[in-house]
Amino acid sequence: MTWSHPRGYDPMVACSAIWEQRTGVRIDWDKRSLQDFESFPVEELARAYDLIVIDHPHVGQITAEGCLAPLDIPGREAERSELAGASVGQSYPSYNWEGRQCAFPIDAATQVQAWRPDALDAPPTKWSDMLDLARDGRVALALRPPHSLMSFYTLAGNLGHACAVEGDMLIAPEAGATVFEMLREIADLLDPASREMDPIAVSERMAEAGSKIVCSPLIYGYVSYSFPGFRPNRLAFVDIPEAGKNGPVGSALGGTGIAVSAFSRAREAAINFAYWVAGSEVQRGPYAAAGGQPGHAHAWEDDGVNAATSGFYKATRATLEGAWVRPRHNGYMAFQQAASDRLNEGLAGRQAPRAVIEDINRLFRESFAGVSR
Repeated sequence: MTWSHPRGYDPMVACSAIWEQRTGVRIDWDKRSLQDFESFPVEELARAYDLIVIDHPHVGQITAEGCLAPLDIPGREAERSELAGASVGQSYPSYNWEGRQCAFPIDAATQVQAWRPDALDAPPTKWSDMLDLARDGRVALALRPPHSLMSFYTLAGNLGHACAVEGDMLIAPEAGATVFEMLREIADLLDPASREMDPIAVSERMAEAGSKIVCSPLIYGYVSYSFPGFRPNRLAFVDIPEAGKNGPVGSALGGTGIAVSAFSRAREAAINFAYWVAGSEVQRGPYAAAGGQPGHAHAWEDDGVNAATSGFYKATRATLEGAWVRPRHNGYMAFQQAASDRLNEGLAGRQAPRAVIEDINRLFRESFAGVSR
């Protein structure tokens, strides 16, 4: 099971066809919408599928449910060492929980900046410059949960107030209020439809013929839109515009990993595929060629891979290397939804920043109920 977008589905189908030719093992892939992918219970998927593409914030819940087979099996230490050494940012360790490797990164992503090179001479490098474009109605931002919260995380990190991954507060009240005000400032300048848009919807809006949108300052990069001819308008991707003074740091890490069901009756074959598809040769070869967004550093550094994507990887690498890993404890996924909803309620209702942050901090504290820390 993977997610429904050419970037998520096409490379898995292409690589599985090669795998069948090599091994005789056939793998059929199903797909879910991005919204389902971000929220659907992994345990249900694990009972239905041998291989599952997952998000790293699920790992605490997954471990508690015992629904995935750890990939750190004896005898393959050298392969894992190579994968760990070729991690783009924190992609590889983000799937490690309680000392076990739950998945291997096959897709590396974080919030970066998308812009239209046909309509701008250069992308904004400062948050204040981006706001000028927003005042002209030329900016879009994905505010559909959980992406509003992802932008909150990114702004907090870039300002030097990275959110906590444990404890009694997600963010200090004063810092949280500052970030909320910044997010509300841009939200008030956007088309109200942004509240129902995820990164795919924003990318589609920017890439359609006649679009007025030329910039999305915080958006999970989708390499597909950088391919010439993929859509009427080609998008380019660069580092996030700086709100703080420390460069393009603090972006909320995304991406996906390949995991194996603990209930699989073909566990060994599934694990073999996971090691293979996450490796350097496949990632910078057939995986990237089929429209995937690799999770392996050798692909990100490959000149041919970058040439085919208008420099997508080299242009966003600094932001990914400075990305922040979300909380991953058992209880986080419910918090992520509840906090996103509360944040959006506050933005839409122009509510007092401190009250919104107080509620989000309470939800964060409550998400650890029953969790041993």
